[in-house]
Amino acid sequence: MFTGCTHVIVPVFTPAAIAAAISEHKVTDVLLVPTMIQMPIDAPQTAGADLTSVQRVIYGASPISAAVLERARKRLESAAFIQAYGMTELAPAATLLTPADHDDPALAQSAGRAAAHVEIAVVGPDDTELPRGRVGEVVVRGDNVMVGYWNKPEQTAAALRGGWMHTGDAGYLDDRGYLFIVDRLKDMIITGGENVYGPEVESVLSACPGVSEGVIIGVPDELWGEAVKAIVVRAPGAQVSAGDVIAFCRARLAHYQCPSSVEFVEDLPRSGAGKVLKRELREPYWAGRERAI
Repeated sequence: MFTGCTHVIVPVFTPAAIAAAISEHKVTDVLLVPTMIQMPIDAPQTAGADLTSVQRVIYGASPISAAVLERARKRLESAAFIQAYGMTELAPAATLLTPADHDDPALAQSAGRAAAHVEIAVVGPDDTELPRGRVGEVVVRGDNVMVGYWNKPEQTAAALRGGWMHTGDAGYLDDRGYLFIVDRLKDMIITGGENVYGPEVESVLSACPGVSEGVIIGVPDELWGEAVKAIVVRAPGAQVSAGDVIAFCRARLAHYQCPSSVEFVEDLPRSGAGKVLKRELREPYWAGRERAI
């Protein structure tokens, strides 16, 4: 808007609508969540669409798998990819992963480094900053951080304790200051004392032949506390089985990370922003229990 650009707005997201809008209006910049990137590049009805006008793809809101990112970069070969990590309370960006960073396989799955206007840290349960490489809660401070939640002083105090916005995301910083998000803290699965982080497993799931999209959730298990369950959407016409999915994961992941069961669904529940609502997938398995982990 500052530079007088034209905005192209579609009334509702569909792969065909996005591809048609890009093709018709020669759109140069798009802002999408990973699910919205995957759909147009994989949908058969968009295979012939002209997407060569796209110069920049900005994405965020949830992790993108390595397999989807690779397919997107091949389909949109003229586009530079930029990842922004943040949240509404940060107005909204905290880190950026530049186009050059995407060319480094070691960095492509990171969330980038702190933007110029913020400080990033990773802290433990006592809010003490952790050494580089240790997983903890990501916290952010800067003038972009919210003043507070409207009429919710207790939630505000909890979120902003110590002068840092506590994101509720689990991650770590490497020696160069790149932030790697491993999960939402509440979405982490603990099975037999081992921590299982969704994005690592889901990146493998998405690369499985016959799988369009997959997520993992923790379900109750009397022996291990929680078991890893995969919720999978098959690719159109695919006949992939639960055994195929589990075998594919076992060949690429540690045994404790692999799903012990698979459920196939037509669609995954999503928020208005396109995020998969894992809490809705978990609810039937944890109903009637005092704890949801």
